[in-house]
Amino acid sequence: MRALVACLALMAGAAGAQEETQNASGAILRGLDKFSGEVVDIELPAGRTVQFERLTITLTECRYPAGNPSGNAYAGLQITEEGREGALFSGWMVAAAPALNPMEHARYDIWVMRCTTS
Repeated sequence: MRALVACLALMAGAAGAQEETQNASGAILRGLDKFSGEVVDIELPAGRTVQFERLTITLTECRYPAGNPSGNAYAGLQITEEGREGALFSGWMVAAAPALNPMEHARYDIWVMRCTTS
């Protein structure tokens, strides 16, 4: 299913359906610890790193549709886990389609809520 969604997204982009975006100053992410049920909103400026439980999350940039800061958010993220080599996630997450490119982890979920502009 994920391959089908990614293929459709690529086809839409190739057909000229890509929207023009602007860079934001940061993003609001939401973190979930599936074991404890704890949900935390994380405000993160672009280029900064924050710790959530055992995860280290770096926001490379957040983009939103030009002229519509409350529209969809596209966040470039790098996520690593304490005690584990390599990145758990490295790429773009899309607020309107969190299943398009999710972080796969047994205990934690991270997703993008929106970009921040101030």
